[in-house]
Amino acid sequence: MYLSENLETPVWGEYEVAVCGGGIAGISAALAAARQGKKTVLLEQQYLLGGLATAGLVTIYLPLCDGMGRQISFGIAEELLRLSIRDGAEARYPENWLENKGTRTECDPRFQVQFNPHLFAIHAEALLLREGVDLLYGTRVTDVRVEDSYIRCLFVENKSGRGAFLVRSVVDATGDCDVALRAGAPTETFLAGNKLSSWYYSLGKDGYRLNLQDWVDPPAGEAEKGPSPKDRRFDGLEAKSLTEQTVLSHRSVYHDFLRKRKEDPSYVPTCLPSIPQVRMTRKLRGKCELSEADSHRHCESSVGMVSNWRSRGPVYEVPFEALFCPEIRNLLCAGRCISTDQSLWNILRVIPCCAVTGEAAGTAAAMTDDLPRLSVSELQKRLRQRGVVLHEKDLPPPRAGEGPCPAEALEK
Repeated sequence: MYLSENLETPVWGEYEVAVCGGGIAGISAALAAARQGKKTVLLEQQYLLGGLATAGLVTIYLPLCDGMGRQISFGIAEELLRLSIRDGAEARYPENWLENKGTRTECDPRFQVQFNPHLFAIHAEALLLREGVDLLYGTRVTDVRVEDSYIRCLFVENKSGRGAFLVRSVVDATGDCDVALRAGAPTETFLAGNKLSSWYYSLGKDGYRLNLQDWVDPPAGEAEKGPSPKDRRFDGLEAKSLTEQTVLSHRSVYHDFLRKRKEDPSYVPTCLPSIPQVRMTRKLRGKCELSEADSHRHCESSVGMVSNWRSRGPVYEVPFEALFCPEIRNLLCAGRCISTDQSLWNILRVIPCCAVTGEAAGTAAAMTDDLPRLSVSELQKRLRQRGVVLHEKDLPPPRAGEGPCPAEALEK
């Protein structure tokens, strides 16, 4: 059954750049656009910036380096890493990168940190406001109006009701490609699905800590009904599925609490994620699809580089064509929404990649509302001016004592 509605939607404002989603990609895109002097709004449905990195408690800022002694990601990606630990790191503090102490070989710590989610969100919020970004919390994009292959209007809903924003350019940093889908852009879902994740913070005899866990079986005598959730997969795109995933995550945390409380009477959970810990859901099918085979491959239209957080060595130059599609000429995607194949998706979904693609998308959105006609060389020029290194061949050689690990160290 369907009900019809007659709506008259008030226009709440007009923006040169509208960024949808306030995760790391959205923060980076909004910063980049505002720094180009454009009137920019950031729309975030939660009441905390950072997305999975903060509200989802995935508080590890994965490497900006290739693991072989070379920094790969620069610009806003490095700026936000340093901002995340402004009041100190929770763990994974690499002195060799942050304080230039020691060497940077394949045997040494990578350029990654663990940060406090709440402090990072507060600092990111303050940074955006200082840069002149208009920020709207509790706001979800519910629909778009497309005319002649351009998004002309975003329909949103929040505590004030339903409204509309007239827009010149749009960045979809929702993580789920929601805006692109509503605009009719070609998209693709993650085929393997997401396994259950139950990260949380706790306090006990071992101090304050982040618990990186998936499903925890219940204690003896409290068996779950039905098959174990260990083997379940969730697409992250349907309300009932997301609700079930969240309930199971909470149950897993409680099982873990019961186990640890037996040995540590002081043990308590201190913080649960306020959003589902879903990594990959839906992405753009753009003009170009990045794949694992593109490691170390020169890309003429590169807008930045990212590394592989799972293994040392690979470097990927991200093509501008992976951020948009010709069907919607003023829409860019950033973060885990960009165009990649299924195998590389899990590499490009993480914080540094979100920051790199967010900065590129925000810069491009500030330059034009007709992306297929954008001068890529001019975009690259502006990114270089912001400190972004675009090609692997442009990286400086490793310092003395850096590079491949000495043979004697590898033998150990």
